[in-house]
Amino acid sequence: MMPGMQGGGQPLLVLNKNTKRDMGRKAQLSNIHAGKSVASIVRTTLGPRAMLKMLLDPMGGIVMTNDGNAILREVDVSHPAAKNMIELSRAQDEEVGDGTTSVIILAGEMLGVAEPLLEKNIHPTKIVSGYMQALTDALEILNSISYPVDTSKHEALQEIVRGSIDTKFVSRWGNLISDLAIKATQTVYIKHADGRKEIDVKRYAKVEKIPGGELKGCEVLDGVMINKDITHPRMRRSIKNPRVVLLDCPLEYKKGESQTNVEVTKEADWERLLQQEEEEIKKVCDDIIKVKPDLVITEKGVSDLAQHWLLKANISVIRRVRKTDNNRIARVTGAHVCNRTEELSESMVGTHCGLFEVRKLGDEYFAYLVECKDPKACTVVLRGATRDVLNEMERNLQDAFCVARNILLEPSLVPGGGASEMEVAARLKEKAKTIEGTRQYAYRAVADAMEVIPRSLAHNCGADVVRIMTDLRARHAVPGGKNWGIDGNKGNVADVKALGILDTLVVKRQTFRTAVEAAAMLLRIDDIISGISKKKRDTGAPTQHVDQDQVENFGDTRDG
Repeated sequence: MMPGMQGGGQPLLVLNKNTKRDMGRKAQLSNIHAGKSVASIVRTTLGPRAMLKMLLDPMGGIVMTNDGNAILREVDVSHPAAKNMIELSRAQDEEVGDGTTSVIILAGEMLGVAEPLLEKNIHPTKIVSGYMQALTDALEILNSISYPVDTSKHEALQEIVRGSIDTKFVSRWGNLISDLAIKATQTVYIKHADGRKEIDVKRYAKVEKIPGGELKGCEVLDGVMINKDITHPRMRRSIKNPRVVLLDCPLEYKKGESQTNVEVTKEADWERLLQQEEEEIKKVCDDIIKVKPDLVITEKGVSDLAQHWLLKANISVIRRVRKTDNNRIARVTGAHVCNRTEELSESMVGTHCGLFEVRKLGDEYFAYLVECKDPKACTVVLRGATRDVLNEMERNLQDAFCVARNILLEPSLVPGGGASEMEVAARLKEKAKTIEGTRQYAYRAVADAMEVIPRSLAHNCGADVVRIMTDLRARHAVPGGKNWGIDGNKGNVADVKALGILDTLVVKRQTFRTAVEAAAMLLRIDDIISGISKKKRDTGAPTQHVDQDQVENFGDTRDG
């Protein structure tokens, strides 16, 4: 008797009849097609001649970009495998910040080449085993064709960063963005005594977008800038070599906790209460004035009375600054953020800033703390015609930051323009001949899939794809041809190393690893079950009594 059959030959229903279930080959093909369709969305955005995508969000906003991660972030998909693919792009962006489009195209192709293998009835486990062996060998080949770079030379760094953002919208402005990215990254670069390198661009290099002005107004400040004005018009707006005090406490009388009510019977008592508030503020201001600052910046509010006392002492005040901005100011001025004014001491005062100035840009006032000695944080000012242009510039700048950070952390390069992929494909195809059994098919499939990157590059710049791919295969088949790739601007085969089209080893390694591992994981799925418990509850269908909070929160603690 077949499993799942009752004695009378009736099939036994274990799952709810409303549950949708795809099994075996159907589930695998469904995942493969979902992966390929996600890859087809971003395929035309690869390379310097890439197309832009215009995305409309539900609120009516428009995003115009060719950044793989930005596109897929806005796309709403329902298929679970497609969601998994989009997650790859996000992971790649967070990990190395570049190669978001490549990783999706490569993962889609890895799934695509597995389809004929499944048709030949090769077991998914065998395919995955071949994929993993190919990945290990591909990473070894990458290491063997990489070469070190001298990060002390500005020209070398500029060439590398320029190569990565040449495929982006900002490439028309020459070295502008790459110079901004290199300067900002080198500013926040810290080498610890134990040899550890720290480059926290996200926290300490703030990008400030100001519409209007000219492109040559874009700059990396040797300090920071915040969108704030001083609290009182008579305070000094420009101070040379200011003594800066940073606070994380309010300079106003604290309100009572939990809605305190005070009943006052005598007028004298009311006067005394007000006087006590004034004395408290005066005491706080005296604590500050004791260390003789020129500028006080607090994350909380400042009362009119505190402004009065501080103005009398010729101190400028900025209030309600973000915590992240305060941390950046602390890095550039050498000040320590103080939580209570009683604890203020001379060592907490920042003296590294050369100039404090309030300037007006467009309609708004900005406070500048610049000309700092050895600042370890900075602000990148971007000026441009429209907000859309500025948003795209910022996205491209973030990619450039990541490339500059990667090359400073691990100064190794591999040839770009599809040359690395072609070299890895050629070497894997040679090695596939030595592998026995059905695993050889999967191993060779990875080599075929690698060619999708140069093929997409050639396609996007309008070249003759078949002729170029044949030419590249022939050149990589002979020793010493590892630098032959595609010049994405002209669409012909060229020596990419001579042209300065280079990729960082970190990004390539992460791209290969993410794409192959994701494809392997999706290929091992042979059953997709989608239940409809919430809908079932809403339509009023009879269900077993289960605590609904438990149902909705099931697995939350496990999944974090």
